[in-house]
Amino acid sequence: MHPAVRRQVVAIGCVLGVAAVATLASSPAAVLEAVETVAGSPLALVGVLAGLYAVRPLVLWPISALSILAGYGLGVTLGVPVALAGAVLTCIPPYLLARRAPRETGIFGRLHRRSQEVVAAIGELRGVVAARLLPLPADVISYGAGLSTVSPQAFVAGTFLGEIPWVVTAVVTGSSMRTLTLEGASAGLPLLAGTAGLGVLVLAGPAVRHLQAQGRLPSLESMSS
Repeated sequence: MHPAVRRQVVAIGCVLGVAAVATLASSPAAVLEAVETVAGSPLALVGVLAGLYAVRPLVLWPISALSILAGYGLGVTLGVPVALAGAVLTCIPPYLLARRAPRETGIFGRLHRRSQEVVAAIGELRGVVAARLLPLPADVISYGAGLSTVSPQAFVAGTFLGEIPWVVTAVVTGSSMRTLTLEGASAGLPLLAGTAGLGVLVLAGPAVRHLQAQGRLPSLESMSS
């Protein structure tokens, strides 16, 4: 096995191992109890949420679960900006980790080349926005953006814009709860269909132009002639 490939396999194993240990050691019940305890103090709750957003990539919790907590304790007016900020910040560590990964060969090399092709065809900002709108795991998108060397500015802006519908919906869900529970963390079918459809629309134009440039799709001029 090539040394670079061996290092990549070891790195993937380490990340998965740390995530598994953190997930087993974390207690959702303890989190809910902590949030309930400080729910009457917005400042204290923001501090608790900041800690949860910081460790979220390790325990692989969905961002929507923390958005629900923000909505439950802070309401919609304060919960939406706090949850949006947290959603962006919690995606940065996986992105930065992927940017530092060696990508000359092996698994990361293939992912890097394929991601670069996608970014070149779609654009950095548009690609991140569309990926966030689609119902994909947040950390998968962050790692993919880091491997493709999407610029930090495009990553942050695209994550912010793409997470808006998910965050707002989860915050509104949390604010309407009388008893705190994370069972509403999964989005309903209308939201999934709507945001996924929006993501497809964001990708549609560049994807069609890219296919036409490669000759895989006839252009309007050739069809009309």
